[in-house]
Amino acid sequence: MPQATKPDARERFFAMLRATVRDGSLAKLTLGKYRGPDDTLHNLFIRPVTLKAGPHLTFVWRHATRDVTKNYPPAEATTLLEQLIGREFLDAHLFTPLQTAQLECTPDRASRLRLKTADSAPPPPSDGHDREKAHLIPADTAWLHALRVTNEQGRPREGQAAKFRQINKFAELLLPLLAEAGLAGDRSLAVTDMGCGKGYLTFAVATLLGPRASVRGIESRPELVKLCNEVAQQHGLASRLTFTAGAIRENTLPATDVLIALHACDTATDDALAQGVAGGAKLIVVAPCCHKEARAQITAPPALKDALRYGIFQERQAEFVTDALRASLLEWAGYDTRVFEFISTEHTAKNLMIAAVKARARGLPGDARAERVRALARAYGIRSQALARQLAFDL
Repeated sequence: MPQATKPDARERFFAMLRATVRDGSLAKLTLGKYRGPDDTLHNLFIRPVTLKAGPHLTFVWRHATRDVTKNYPPAEATTLLEQLIGREFLDAHLFTPLQTAQLECTPDRASRLRLKTADSAPPPPSDGHDREKAHLIPADTAWLHALRVTNEQGRPREGQAAKFRQINKFAELLLPLLAEAGLAGDRSLAVTDMGCGKGYLTFAVATLLGPRASVRGIESRPELVKLCNEVAQQHGLASRLTFTAGAIRENTLPATDVLIALHACDTATDDALAQGVAGGAKLIVVAPCCHKEARAQITAPPALKDALRYGIFQERQAEFVTDALRASLLEWAGYDTRVFEFISTEHTAKNLMIAAVKARARGLPGDARAERVRALARAYGIRSQALARQLAFDL
């Protein structure tokens, strides 16, 4: 009786790959040791994604200075991988929750291939993943590399680990806030990020919310706007993520569901808050920066007069008064407001966040809320404040 021929390493690897794609157990596939014609290409990362058209595999082609992302239906993706592995890429590493498999090839394809498998090993950090925690925005996300947060291996660049953590911490905080504001689920959302800078969090929101969100970033520096629009275009996000040049106050905000402004300087935070209120935002999230306006006005209460001779105390008191007034004014305007630290001071000293959710039912009567604001302003001698002026609130 003829003996059955044992499948070779390549056949066994692709049988595993097709099975994981079919049953949904594929976590990630990484291709390395590139030997193709493009000198700028280093690696290829493949992950499963769910689009409106159904399950797909997303390919991230990692070049020296940019990433190119393309999505393929499973059958088309598998056919393409069969052409690439062993020809242009000599190393393929397959990850599932229960098993890993690595196919090693040699430059002369006639040589024997080698397949190594192991049980229950999550992907190591060789492709840039920090596996101590599953991040909502993974380290190998293409735009993170394009914005130079991560390197070619998908690891945070030197000096950028804190930025990577901030991005993911913000993503973690945003999801429950959206739910609290009644914005969870599949409904379409309009999101505006005012004073978005290099767009780290703007890209994160677009990635986190996917096709249901239309995200707009506003930034005063034209060179950053140009960069962000180019990155959005390169990575297939331009249809739902755009950047506009201009100061916060100069950009009239259309009706929006979510208003974000992180580290907008001094009264630019007030400009953003006023825009959010005027635009009917159901959720407003800001992280204030400097607080120059109040510091020049503060008249210390008698008990604090001696202590506020010290500049550092006066500076911190200005921060407290300004942000307390902002929170109180948002409550007066009809928002349930909370103030909290959103990330450790180890990463940034400007770590205060104000989150305001449009209230479904008003709590204290309007006069009582107004008196709270005025009492706080009187206690510190504050006669004028940017958000109060824009909300036509008489201190």
